[in-house]
Amino acid sequence: MSTGFRVIAGEAGGLRLVAPKGDATRPMTGRAREALFSSLDAKDRLRGARVLDLFAGTGALTIEALSRGAADGVLVDADDRALEAIRTNLDTTHLARRARAVKSRVAQFLDGRRESAGGGWDRRFDLVFVAPPYALPNREVDAALASLAEGAWLAPGATVVIERTRRTGEPELPDGWLVTWSRAFGDTLVVVAATPAATGGS
Repeated sequence: MSTGFRVIAGEAGGLRLVAPKGDATRPMTGRAREALFSSLDAKDRLRGARVLDLFAGTGALTIEALSRGAADGVLVDADDRALEAIRTNLDTTHLARRARAVKSRVAQFLDGRRESAGGGWDRRFDLVFVAPPYALPNREVDAALASLAEGAWLAPGATVVIERTRRTGEPELPDGWLVTWSRAFGDTLVVVAATPAATGGS
């Protein structure tokens, strides 16, 4: 494990987080996280939110949201090293009781909701982070966003945050989703989308 970045604000503010060694997991930079969460805070998108974190990596995004008042979170990643980092970080920040780490490929996790009556998930999420590895093809990111829109995942008017690179550009958003905030930080592109008030499927 490697260290070097911290929770920015809230009840866990200042606590140090870990990341797996290597380039497979690339946490969002502190500057980008600070700008993103300042925007989410200003729009009151964090307090009491139920959070879904796809391609969760270190869990830093959900941990920042929980630290600033989100209610709970589900963090999904298929990589054992990432899951170890997530659990370590949740323990370090004393937020483990409000979060659940799930080992799964994102496509399988999202498909499971449609294939069964809720797939065991009886909640809709107010805030979703989609921060895949930079090498993941656009078509897989677009497919994940489509699954969110089509399945019973999103609360009415949910916010979806997508992290990509400037080279890939903004993702293809499902019908009715609107970009409300978009910023580039070096090679990182962060896009915030608002979903329709009646979104979420049946």
